Amino acid sequence: MDYFLTEEQSMIVDIARQITDEQIIPKRAELDEKDEFPREILESMGQADLFGVPIPEEYGGFGGGCFDIVLALEQLGRGCIGVATAFAASALGIYPIMISGSEEMKQKYLPSVAAGKKFAAFGLTEANAGSDASGIQTTATLDGDEWVINGTKQWITNGGEAQIYTVVAITDRSKGARGASMFVVEEGDPGFTCGPKEKKMGIRASSTTELIFKDCRIPKDRLIGRLGTGFITVMKTLDSSRPGIAALGLGIGQACIDEATSYAKQRIQFDKPIIGFQAIQHILADMAIQLEASRALVYASAKHIDAHPKDMSKVSSMCKVMATDMAMKVSTDAVQVMGGYGYMREYPVEKMMRDAKILQIYEGTNQVQRNVIGQELNKEYSRK
Repeated sequence: MDYFLTEEQSMIVDIARQITDEQIIPKRAELDEKDEFPREILESMGQADLFGVPIPEEYGGFGGGCFDIVLALEQLGRGCIGVATAFAASALGIYPIMISGSEEMKQKYLPSVAAGKKFAAFGLTEANAGSDASGIQTTATLDGDEWVINGTKQWITNGGEAQIYTVVAITDRSKGARGASMFVVEEGDPGFTCGPKEKKMGIRASSTTELIFKDCRIPKDRLIGRLGTGFITVMKTLDSSRPGIAALGLGIGQACIDEATSYAKQRIQFDKPIIGFQAIQHILADMAIQLEASRALVYASAKHIDAHPKDMSKVSSMCKVMATDMAMKVSTDAVQVMGGYGYMREYPVEKMMRDAKILQIYEGTNQVQRNVIGQELNKEYSRK
Protein backbone atom coordinates (compact mmCIF):
# COMPACT_ATOMS: atom_id res chain seq x y z
CA MET A 1 0.00 0.00 0.00
CA ASP A 2 1.17 3.53 -0.76
CA TYR A 3 1.28 5.71 2.33
CA PHE A 4 2.42 8.77 0.32
CA LEU A 5 5.64 9.40 2.20
CA THR A 6 7.40 12.71 1.86
CA GLU A 7 10.77 12.89 0.13
CA GLU A 8 12.50 13.05 3.52
CA GLN A 9 10.57 10.06 4.85
CA SER A 10 11.37 8.02 1.74
CA MET A 11 15.03 8.89 2.31
CA ILE A 12 14.86 7.58 5.90
CA VAL A 13 13.34 4.32 4.64
CA ASP A 14 15.96 3.96 1.91
CA ILE A 15 18.88 4.56 4.28
CA ALA A 16 17.53 2.15 6.91
CA ARG A 17 16.77 -0.45 4.22
CA GLN A 18 20.27 -0.18 2.76
CA ILE A 19 21.94 -0.64 6.15
CA THR A 20 19.62 -3.57 6.85
CA ASP A 21 20.29 -5.33 3.57
CA GLU A 22 24.03 -4.66 3.38
CA GLN A 23 25.12 -4.83 7.02
CA ILE A 24 22.51 -6.32 9.35
CA ILE A 25 21.16 -9.32 7.42
CA PRO A 26 24.62 -10.70 6.50
CA LYS A 27 25.75 -10.58 10.15
CA ARG A 28 22.58 -11.28 12.13
CA ALA A 29 23.15 -15.01 12.59
CA GLU A 30 26.73 -14.47 13.76
CA LEU A 31 25.72 -11.68 16.16
CA ASP A 32 22.96 -13.89 17.58
CA GLU A 33 25.26 -16.89 17.98
CA LYS A 34 28.03 -14.91 19.67
CA ASP A 35 25.85 -12.60 21.83
CA GLU A 36 27.80 -9.81 20.14
CA PHE A 37 26.88 -6.13 20.47
CA PRO A 38 26.62 -4.64 16.95
CA ARG A 39 28.85 -1.63 17.56
CA GLU A 40 30.15 -1.35 13.99
CA ILE A 41 26.65 -1.44 12.55
CA LEU A 42 25.44 1.16 15.04
CA GLU A 43 28.38 3.37 14.13
CA SER A 44 27.31 3.10 10.49
CA MET A 45 23.82 4.17 11.51
CA GLY A 46 25.37 7.17 13.24
CA GLN A 47 27.32 8.10 10.13
CA ALA A 48 24.09 7.84 8.13
CA ASP A 49 22.36 10.20 10.64
CA LEU A 50 19.74 7.64 11.69
CA PHE A 51 20.34 8.32 15.39
CA GLY A 52 19.41 11.92 14.75
CA VAL A 53 15.97 11.13 13.29
CA PRO A 54 13.96 11.90 16.49
CA ILE A 55 16.27 14.66 17.79
CA PRO A 56 15.45 18.33 17.04
CA GLU A 57 17.49 20.10 14.38
CA GLU A 58 18.89 22.65 16.83
CA TYR A 59 20.73 19.81 18.58
CA GLY A 60 22.14 18.25 15.44
CA GLY A 61 19.25 15.95 14.61
CA PHE A 62 16.80 15.49 11.75
CA GLY A 63 13.87 16.88 13.71
CA GLY A 64 11.61 13.98 12.83
CA GLY A 65 8.58 12.79 14.71
CA CYS A 66 7.17 9.48 15.85
CA PHE A 67 6.21 8.46 12.30
CA ASP A 68 9.76 9.05 11.04
CA ILE A 69 11.36 6.85 13.71
CA VAL A 70 8.69 4.20 13.06
CA LEU A 71 9.70 4.09 9.40
CA ALA A 72 13.36 3.58 10.30
CA LEU A 73 12.67 0.94 12.95
CA GLU A 74 10.39 -1.06 10.65
CA GLN A 75 13.26 -1.50 8.20
CA LEU A 76 15.84 -2.27 10.89
CA GLY A 77 13.46 -4.76 12.50
CA ARG A 78 13.16 -6.56 9.18
CA GLY A 79 16.85 -7.36 9.50
CA CYS A 80 17.34 -8.15 13.19
CA ILE A 81 15.33 -7.22 16.26
CA GLY A 82 18.46 -7.45 18.41
CA VAL A 83 20.31 -4.81 16.41
CA ALA A 84 17.18 -2.70 16.07
CA THR A 85 16.55 -2.89 19.83
CA ALA A 86 20.02 -1.52 20.55
CA PHE A 87 19.23 1.39 18.23
CA ALA A 88 15.73 1.94 19.63
CA ALA A 89 16.93 1.79 23.25
CA SER A 90 19.24 4.72 22.63
CA ALA A 91 16.29 6.81 21.43
CA LEU A 92 14.28 5.64 24.45
CA GLY A 93 17.10 6.68 26.78
CA ILE A 94 17.30 10.16 25.34
CA TYR A 95 13.52 10.83 25.20
CA PRO A 96 13.31 11.96 28.87
CA ILE A 97 15.90 14.64 28.19
CA MET A 98 14.04 15.80 25.07
CA ILE A 99 10.74 15.82 26.97
CA SER A 100 11.72 17.32 30.33
CA GLY A 101 15.40 18.27 30.28
CA SER A 102 16.71 21.80 30.63
CA GLU A 103 18.17 23.67 27.68
CA GLU A 104 21.65 23.17 29.12
CA MET A 105 21.04 19.45 29.46
CA LYS A 106 19.79 19.17 25.89
CA GLN A 107 22.81 21.05 24.58
CA LYS A 108 25.12 18.77 26.54
CA TYR A 109 23.71 15.35 25.63
CA LEU A 110 21.59 15.44 22.47
CA PRO A 111 24.22 16.35 19.83
CA SER A 112 26.50 13.43 20.69
CA VAL A 113 23.60 10.97 20.57
CA ALA A 114 22.31 12.47 17.31
CA ALA A 115 25.76 11.91 15.79
CA GLY A 116 25.88 8.31 17.01
CA LYS A 117 29.01 9.09 19.04
CA LYS A 118 27.33 8.11 22.31
CA PHE A 119 24.57 5.63 23.10
CA ALA A 120 21.85 6.07 25.71
CA ALA A 121 19.83 3.71 27.94
CA PHE A 122 16.64 3.99 29.98
CA GLY A 123 16.75 2.81 33.60
CA LEU A 124 13.26 2.06 34.95
CA THR A 125 12.76 -1.68 35.56
CA GLU A 126 13.81 -3.34 38.84
CA ALA A 127 13.42 -6.82 40.32
CA ASN A 128 10.18 -5.73 42.03
CA ALA A 129 9.19 -2.96 39.65
CA GLY A 130 8.32 -4.10 36.15
CA SER A 131 4.70 -3.61 35.18
CA ASP A 132 4.20 -2.05 38.61
CA ALA A 133 6.52 0.95 38.36
CA SER A 134 5.39 2.09 41.82
CA GLY A 135 7.51 -0.73 43.27
CA ILE A 136 10.76 1.13 42.56
CA GLN A 137 13.27 0.85 45.40
CA THR A 138 16.19 2.84 43.97
CA THR A 139 16.61 6.10 45.89
CA ALA A 140 18.28 9.44 45.27
CA THR A 141 19.17 11.67 48.24
CA LEU A 142 20.46 15.22 47.97
CA ASP A 143 23.77 15.74 49.77
CA GLY A 144 25.00 19.27 49.30
CA ASP A 145 25.53 19.84 45.58
CA GLU A 146 25.30 16.14 44.70
CA TRP A 147 22.65 13.47 44.41
CA VAL A 148 23.53 10.11 45.97
CA ILE A 149 21.84 7.18 44.22
CA ASN A 150 21.47 3.69 45.68
CA GLY A 151 19.73 0.69 44.17
CA THR A 152 19.73 -1.71 41.24
CA LYS A 153 17.99 -1.61 37.88
CA GLN A 154 17.29 -4.87 36.06
CA TRP A 155 17.16 -5.93 32.39
CA ILE A 156 18.36 -2.61 31.03
CA THR A 157 18.93 -2.57 27.28
CA ASN A 158 22.29 -1.09 26.25
CA GLY A 159 23.56 -1.62 29.79
CA GLY A 160 27.35 -1.63 29.76
CA GLU A 161 27.43 -0.19 26.24
CA ALA A 162 25.75 3.19 26.73
CA GLN A 163 27.49 6.30 27.96
CA ILE A 164 24.31 8.14 29.00
CA TYR A 165 21.66 6.63 31.31
CA THR A 166 18.33 8.22 32.26
CA VAL A 167 17.37 6.69 35.58
CA VAL A 168 14.24 6.80 37.75
CA ALA A 169 14.75 7.01 41.53
CA ILE A 170 12.61 7.76 44.56
CA THR A 171 13.37 11.14 46.09
CA ASP A 172 10.46 11.25 48.57
CA ARG A 173 8.70 7.96 49.29
CA SER A 174 5.99 9.64 51.34
CA LYS A 175 4.61 11.31 48.20
CA GLY A 176 3.93 8.09 46.30
CA ALA A 177 3.98 8.58 42.52
CA ARG A 178 4.93 12.22 43.02
CA GLY A 179 8.00 11.17 44.94
CA ALA A 180 9.90 9.81 41.92
CA SER A 181 12.38 11.83 39.90
CA MET A 182 14.62 11.24 36.87
CA PHE A 183 18.36 11.74 36.60
CA VAL A 184 21.15 11.48 34.08
CA VAL A 185 23.92 9.10 35.10
CA GLU A 186 27.04 8.88 32.98
CA GLU A 187 29.38 6.00 32.34
CA GLY A 188 32.24 6.31 34.80
CA ASP A 189 30.33 8.12 37.53
CA PRO A 190 31.69 7.02 40.94
CA GLY A 191 29.58 4.26 42.49
CA PHE A 192 27.96 3.25 39.19
CA THR A 193 28.65 -0.14 37.59
CA CYS A 194 26.89 -2.57 35.27
CA GLY A 195 26.36 -6.27 35.88
CA PRO A 196 27.30 -9.06 33.43
CA LYS A 197 25.33 -9.45 30.21
CA GLU A 198 22.16 -11.50 30.59
CA LYS A 199 21.78 -14.70 28.55
CA LYS A 200 18.55 -14.25 26.60
CA MET A 201 16.28 -16.37 24.43
CA GLY A 202 16.22 -13.76 21.68
CA ILE A 203 17.52 -10.29 20.75
CA ARG A 204 20.95 -11.65 21.68
CA ALA A 205 22.80 -8.95 19.74
CA SER A 206 21.54 -6.35 22.20
CA SER A 207 23.19 -5.95 25.59
CA THR A 208 20.99 -6.42 28.67
CA THR A 209 22.46 -5.89 32.16
CA GLU A 210 21.78 -4.67 35.64
CA LEU A 211 22.65 -1.09 36.57
CA ILE A 212 24.15 -1.04 40.06
CA PHE A 213 24.30 2.12 42.17
CA LYS A 214 26.28 2.08 45.43
CA ASP A 215 26.49 5.61 46.81
CA CYS A 216 26.68 6.83 43.22
CA ARG A 217 27.33 10.56 43.27
CA ILE A 218 26.21 12.82 40.45
CA PRO A 219 26.05 16.63 40.19
CA LYS A 220 22.88 18.36 41.36
CA ASP A 221 22.13 19.63 37.87
CA ARG A 222 21.67 16.10 36.52
CA LEU A 223 18.04 16.14 37.71
CA ILE A 224 15.77 15.88 34.64
CA GLY A 225 12.93 18.38 34.89
CA ARG A 226 11.44 19.23 38.26
CA LEU A 227 11.69 17.20 41.43
CA GLY A 228 8.87 14.66 41.73
CA THR A 229 7.96 14.59 38.02
CA GLY A 230 9.77 11.36 37.22
CA PHE A 231 6.70 9.22 36.61
CA ILE A 232 5.09 11.89 34.43
CA THR A 233 8.21 11.94 32.27
CA VAL A 234 8.27 8.13 32.16
CA MET A 235 4.66 7.95 30.97
CA LYS A 236 5.22 10.60 28.30
CA THR A 237 8.37 8.79 27.19
CA LEU A 238 6.67 5.41 26.86
CA ASP A 239 3.64 6.86 25.08
CA SER A 240 6.04 8.30 22.49
CA SER A 241 8.22 5.20 22.19
CA ARG A 242 5.68 2.33 22.06
CA PRO A 243 4.90 2.83 18.35
CA GLY A 244 8.60 2.18 17.78
CA ILE A 245 8.24 -1.25 19.38
CA ALA A 246 5.17 -1.80 17.23
CA ALA A 247 7.31 -0.90 14.20
CA LEU A 248 9.76 -3.64 15.12
CA GLY A 249 6.79 -6.00 14.99
CA LEU A 250 6.02 -4.77 11.48
CA GLY A 251 9.61 -5.38 10.43
CA ILE A 252 9.78 -8.92 11.73
CA GLY A 253 6.32 -9.65 10.32
CA GLN A 254 7.43 -8.55 6.87
CA ALA A 255 10.63 -10.59 7.09
CA CYS A 256 8.67 -13.70 8.08
CA ILE A 257 6.25 -13.33 5.18
CA ASP A 258 9.17 -12.81 2.79
CA GLU A 259 10.93 -15.95 4.00
CA ALA A 260 7.84 -18.16 4.23
CA THR A 261 6.45 -17.18 0.82
CA SER A 262 9.80 -17.62 -0.92
CA TYR A 263 10.19 -21.04 0.69
CA ALA A 264 6.63 -22.09 -0.21
CA LYS A 265 7.28 -21.27 -3.87
CA GLN A 266 10.43 -23.41 -3.92
CA ARG A 267 9.49 -26.36 -1.70
CA ILE A 268 8.17 -29.24 -3.80
CA GLN A 269 5.83 -31.80 -2.28
CA PHE A 270 3.47 -34.13 -4.15
CA ASP A 271 5.03 -32.91 -7.41
CA LYS A 272 4.23 -29.22 -6.99
CA PRO A 273 5.30 -26.17 -4.91
CA ILE A 274 3.52 -26.15 -1.56
CA ILE A 275 2.24 -22.61 -2.22
CA GLY A 276 -0.17 -24.32 -4.61
CA PHE A 277 -1.95 -25.99 -1.68
CA GLN A 278 -4.90 -24.07 -0.26
CA ALA A 279 -3.87 -24.83 3.33
CA ILE A 280 -0.55 -23.03 2.80
CA GLN A 281 -2.18 -20.21 0.85
CA HIS A 282 -4.58 -19.55 3.73
CA ILE A 283 -1.74 -19.36 6.27
CA LEU A 284 0.17 -16.92 4.07
CA ALA A 285 -2.98 -14.91 3.37
CA ASP A 286 -3.73 -14.52 7.07
CA MET A 287 -0.13 -13.48 7.70
CA ALA A 288 -0.40 -10.78 5.02
CA ILE A 289 -3.78 -9.54 6.29
CA GLN A 290 -2.55 -9.26 9.86
CA LEU A 291 0.61 -7.43 8.78
CA GLU A 292 -1.16 -4.85 6.63
CA ALA A 293 -3.82 -4.20 9.26
CA SER A 294 -1.12 -3.72 11.88
CA ARG A 295 0.89 -1.42 9.62
CA ALA A 296 -2.16 0.78 9.02
CA LEU A 297 -2.80 1.12 12.76
CA VAL A 298 0.86 1.75 13.64
CA TYR A 299 1.28 4.41 10.97
CA ALA A 300 -1.99 6.11 11.91
CA SER A 301 -1.09 6.02 15.62
CA ALA A 302 2.36 7.50 14.98
CA LYS A 303 0.87 10.33 12.92
CA HIS A 304 -1.71 10.95 15.65
CA ILE A 305 1.06 11.19 18.26
CA ASP A 306 2.93 13.64 16.03
CA ALA A 307 -0.10 15.93 16.29
CA HIS A 308 0.66 16.20 20.04
CA PRO A 309 -2.79 15.29 21.37
CA LYS A 310 -3.48 15.79 25.07
CA ASP A 311 -3.86 12.06 25.62
CA MET A 312 -2.14 9.53 23.40
CA SER A 313 -1.89 6.55 25.76
CA LYS A 314 -4.74 4.58 24.20
CA VAL A 315 -3.56 4.66 20.59
CA SER A 316 0.04 4.11 21.66
CA SER A 317 -0.96 0.98 23.57
CA MET A 318 -3.33 -0.23 20.85
CA CYS A 319 -0.72 -0.21 18.10
CA LYS A 320 1.87 -1.84 20.36
CA VAL A 321 -0.50 -4.69 21.25
CA MET A 322 -1.73 -5.33 17.73
CA ALA A 323 1.62 -5.23 15.94
CA THR A 324 3.57 -7.26 18.48
CA ASP A 325 0.87 -9.92 18.87
CA MET A 326 0.91 -10.08 15.07
CA ALA A 327 4.70 -10.52 15.04
CA MET A 328 4.49 -13.49 17.41
CA LYS A 329 1.67 -15.10 15.42
CA VAL A 330 3.23 -14.50 12.01
CA SER A 331 6.68 -15.72 13.09
CA THR A 332 5.12 -18.89 14.49
CA ASP A 333 3.20 -19.39 11.24
CA ALA A 334 6.38 -18.87 9.21
CA VAL A 335 8.09 -21.66 11.12
CA GLN A 336 5.04 -23.86 10.53
CA VAL A 337 5.03 -23.21 6.78
CA MET A 338 8.71 -24.13 6.59
CA GLY A 339 8.25 -27.20 8.78
CA GLY A 340 11.43 -28.88 10.00
CA TYR A 341 13.56 -26.43 8.04
CA GLY A 342 11.96 -23.51 9.85
CA TYR A 343 12.96 -25.02 13.17
CA MET A 344 16.63 -25.12 12.22
CA ARG A 345 19.08 -22.31 12.93
CA GLU A 346 20.22 -22.46 9.33
CA TYR A 347 16.99 -20.65 8.41
CA PRO A 348 16.28 -17.15 9.83
CA VAL A 349 12.66 -17.70 10.88
CA GLU A 350 13.88 -19.76 13.87
CA LYS A 351 15.64 -16.64 15.17
CA MET A 352 12.72 -14.41 14.23
CA MET A 353 10.34 -16.49 16.33
CA ARG A 354 12.69 -16.27 19.34
CA ASP A 355 13.13 -12.53 18.85
CA ALA A 356 9.42 -11.79 18.38
CA LYS A 357 8.48 -12.90 21.89
CA ILE A 358 10.19 -10.00 23.63
CA LEU A 359 8.06 -7.50 21.72
CA GLN A 360 5.03 -8.64 23.74
CA ILE A 361 6.96 -8.10 26.97
CA TYR A 362 9.26 -5.09 27.03
CA GLU A 363 8.16 -1.46 27.26
CA GLY A 364 5.04 -2.68 29.02
CA THR A 365 3.60 -6.17 28.60
CA ASN A 366 0.66 -6.49 26.24
CA GLN A 367 -1.54 -7.39 29.19
CA VAL A 368 -0.68 -4.05 30.83
CA GLN A 369 -1.31 -2.30 27.51
CA ARG A 370 -4.78 -3.79 27.46
CA ASN A 371 -5.28 -2.46 30.98
CA VAL A 372 -4.34 1.01 29.75
CA ILE A 373 -6.75 0.77 26.82
CA GLY A 374 -9.56 -0.42 29.09
CA GLN A 375 -8.93 2.37 31.59
CA GLU A 376 -8.98 4.98 28.84
CA LEU A 377 -12.23 3.56 27.48
CA ASN A 378 -13.72 3.75 30.99
CA LYS A 379 -12.76 7.43 31.21
CA GLU A 380 -14.15 8.22 27.76
CA TYR A 381 -17.51 6.60 28.38
CA SER A 382 -17.81 8.08 31.85
CA ARG A 383 -17.88 11.50 30.18
CA LYS A 384 -20.70 10.55 27.82
